[in-house]
Amino acid sequence: MIRLVLSSVGLIWYSAIWAIGLVGCSAARKRYRNRPRSPLASAAASSVPGVSILRPLKGLDTNLYENLESTFLQEYPNYEIILSVADENDQALPIARELTSKYPHVKCRIIVGEENVGTNPKVNNLVRPYREAANDILWVIDSNVTVHPGTLARSVDALVGSPTAPAKKRIALVHHVPFAVVTESRIGSRIEEAFLNTNHAKMYIAINTLAVDSCVMGKSNLYRRSDLERVIGSLKPPSPNTPQSGPRGLPAFGRFLAEDNMIGAALWHELGDRHELSCDVANNLVGNMTLMDYIRRRARWIRVRKHMVLAATLVEPFTESVVLSIICASSLNYLLDISPWISIFAHFAVWIYVDLDVYASIAGHPLPAAIRWEFAAPWVARELLALPIFLFAVFGSEVTWRGRAYTVLRNGEVARAEKTLSWFQRLRKPKNYDPLDTSL
Repeated sequence: MIRLVLSSVGLIWYSAIWAIGLVGCSAARKRYRNRPRSPLASAAASSVPGVSILRPLKGLDTNLYENLESTFLQEYPNYEIILSVADENDQALPIARELTSKYPHVKCRIIVGEENVGTNPKVNNLVRPYREAANDILWVIDSNVTVHPGTLARSVDALVGSPTAPAKKRIALVHHVPFAVVTESRIGSRIEEAFLNTNHAKMYIAINTLAVDSCVMGKSNLYRRSDLERVIGSLKPPSPNTPQSGPRGLPAFGRFLAEDNMIGAALWHELGDRHELSCDVANNLVGNMTLMDYIRRRARWIRVRKHMVLAATLVEPFTESVVLSIICASSLNYLLDISPWISIFAHFAVWIYVDLDVYASIAGHPLPAAIRWEFAAPWVARELLALPIFLFAVFGSEVTWRGRAYTVLRNGEVARAEKTLSWFQRLRKPKNYDPLDTSL
């Protein structure tokens, strides 16, 4: 009886995860295979809302010049660009100055110097541009992202909505699904590409299509400063009897490592508003990433999510293809006496077909034949590494980001961590023994 129940539950769970994946695949087809030009692109400047584009910079990210230049080329009549660096010696500063000289007709200024409002260095770098921006609508884009010239116009369309559209929940945030672009063929870079452009995109699009809760990545986000000034990062609806205390707006999120996700959650839960995925992607330039870089990156965000949404994080391994294939094979073998090898082969054949279909949707073209086999090996590696990385990550709380060590605390807040030694380093470290007196 126990095995019958477990097999039945396993098959129901397997079917549910497949249903969510197919929602993501179908939504990707509808949303990304047709990207019309927005009428705002050719409208008069006085007739469209102004937008301030904020780009925090730190160091020489891959293709930094082209990434930043893509914001100077936006087909939108009313926007400004603010590039910010934490200090005068930042290597990104000469590139920022070169671009402002190249495009003198674009409103652009550079802010040097951060304001320390919390542990998150990105938020500290953004606070001054956030406060000094001329417009209420802010578009925050990471420095390793490049975007299509029509992205801003289509994103503003999604944020403000059409006056003739049927009434629905107010949109407080527009975001873009990341699409990995590999510039250096390292194993870690290729695995990151296989992850972001298939399974991650599929589940990210599905969760946002079903809209059961907030799910936001901060590569490229559009929101109103006036909305953010109404939240404090408590992630709960405000109580009329209890006044909200603490900083508001962007400074309230300096205590989080995943400030992008927390901003989305605050707008969702505190204001009761919703998010919208634009039909554009954030082209995430993946540089020289080793295998260990990839493992540390995945582990970092698992450890952050563990402290934010524990139940959802613990369920993650049971949504991955390898564990699901075992659940399916065991269930069908007991219930219908189907060979496990047949079930596993059919599972992976359909799984990779759906993943490649999602890739074609968000890329705008199928996977090129020239890199098909080069893509297949990292895809297999990603699927096989998912469970070991999860098990490694879930039992720790320390992460490294931008060369700094942090300890993840309750609700995804972080504190700077002291440098700790591995067990091997501790074993080799000299002990402070008293010298032995060998004299007779």
